Amino acid sequence: MLILDTDCLSIFERERHFDTSILRANLSHFDSEDIAVTIITYEEQMRGWMAFIAKAKTVEQQVYAYQKLNGFLENFRKINVLPFDETAAKIYKDLKSQKIRIGSMDLKIASIAISRKAILVSRNLKDFEAVPDLVVNDWTR
Repeated sequence: MLILDTDCLSIFERERHFDTSILRANLSHFDSEDIAVTIITYEEQMRGWMAFIAKAKTVEQQVYAYQKLNGFLENFRKINVLPFDETAAKIYKDLKSQKIRIGSMDLKIASIAISRKAILVSRNLKDFEAVPDLVVNDWTR
């Protein structure tokens, strides 16, 4: 199983600014049901969309913001979203006790990946490589 980090989804959302060919080529070797994101990624993305909507000053800007939010929702309906469950929470607590210097959201994503014995796909190798037992790859280069 593969888990795409929040950053990977952002790359796809801003595809005209990034070369996604290597990432797409690597993903093409997997069945879509073997590719997932985490509920933590959903939360991070939702926080970003809520901030985007809050900044909309005019009704026209709000219409645009809600159209973008609806597109985000439609995309997430097609993606396998993994929960932050009891097993991931136990791993998260253990990793927290090790005082690994990584943000709590990333640590939760890592915990879910470890609990599923999944490969995490992220550009953020610097942080994620500090997490023991986590398999992480950067497929953007």
